[in-house]
Amino acid sequence: MEYLPDKNSSYKDVAYWDDRYKTEQHYDWLGSFSNFQHLLEKILKKEDSILILGCGNSSLSGDMYSAGYHAITNIDYSSVCISTMSARYSSCPGMTWHQMDVSQLSFADASFDVILEKATLDAIMVEEKSPWEVSPETSSFIHQALSEISRCLKPGGRFVSITFAQPFFRKRLYARSVYNWSVRHDSYGEGFEYFVYVMTKGEELSPEDAALEQKLLEEPKSQPASSPTPQDEENNDFLCNINL
Repeated sequence: MEYLPDKNSSYKDVAYWDDRYKTEQHYDWLGSFSNFQHLLEKILKKEDSILILGCGNSSLSGDMYSAGYHAITNIDYSSVCISTMSARYSSCPGMTWHQMDVSQLSFADASFDVILEKATLDAIMVEEKSPWEVSPETSSFIHQALSEISRCLKPGGRFVSITFAQPFFRKRLYARSVYNWSVRHDSYGEGFEYFVYVMTKGEELSPEDAALEQKLLEEPKSQPASSPTPQDEENNDFLCNINL
């Protein structure tokens, strides 16, 4: 892959993305809209106001717009990305682009029916060495981002997270009563299985997820004896290596 960084930590560096977006025209992590459109159509309505986090240079927003979803707000922390994508889709009324940090959303409370991310949170967790225990720094950032997402969702709104992270690990982050949402998931893909998590604001956690939250609050933090070494993490692309 032409844009593969020298080390995984570069995925968290805005300078890496700015430089990449200066020449890369398009890339879709975890497949294009057509791969999971059948799942999103069960969740989204054409009139929904939609926020896409970490939009990158993906065709997702454009493909969704073509499918009839016309109220789409896109954010990314790369100014190069936002400038390029804004110009590319300048002929799409209702589509807006903003440079913004996912942990500091500048939108009013209850602004969106749907907030969607595809591999954005995966990239944030790229340096984690074990799926069993997220570092305090990353855990704090993810909690802040999820809190902001919940704040910006309308009652009954849905947060859609598309990721390669298996439920056993990702539910540990999402299934928390403080976010005031329920959690369910589906999957897609052949060969590689990807997951679509749907968090609905205002719904209670299922008994199973509530029990998971309580268990995580009570149990001491631990992880398996065997986990990837720092060298293993740095020498492989994070999409092929992380189970978070």
